[in-house]
Amino acid sequence: MRKALRLSALLATLLALTPAARADDARQAFLTDAFPAGVPAPAALWLTGDKRARVGDILGHPPNALRVRYWAHGGRSAWILEEIGKERPITVGVVVADGRIDQLQILVYRESRGGEVAAPFFTRQFRGAGLAPGGEGLDRHIDSISGATLSVGAVKRVAREALYLAALIETPANSHDDSH
Repeated sequence: MRKALRLSALLATLLALTPAARADDARQAFLTDAFPAGVPAPAALWLTGDKRARVGDILGHPPNALRVRYWAHGGRSAWILEEIGKERPITVGVVVADGRIDQLQILVYRESRGGEVAAPFFTRQFRGAGLAPGGEGLDRHIDSISGATLSVGAVKRVAREALYLAALIETPANSHDDSH
């Protein structure tokens, strides 16, 4: 009986350490940090028509989903987005307030190289960034990291995507949530 209980406890611990569990923990911690008074209910923005085409232009490929989940309250929105670095997805959390990035955090980095993009010295560069006129880039230079060029590019694309999507939800006629 004791052996079975120990085995069960070990299995529970191992399951808690799976990449999916760590990703869920990182997402929840990010949202709690973004909304300290309480995480709002999630909403969804449907990527159809022009919105889908524009996100495709930003990413350089069609988006992988028809809708994007976000959390918004008090003029802030939080986005958890993924983009391929070299071969694997990078999960990025972005908080947008007043059309500018308030916070950008790498939630899950899966590549074998280039993990420096998760370091605060890199992610701090995005704080206060907005879209450049015409939305073709960010309105500030982001320093690259030697050996992490593809990961840096992926994070910059996610930043632009989050800023574009946040602008859409500020115009209620342009967005659709799960309740519609």
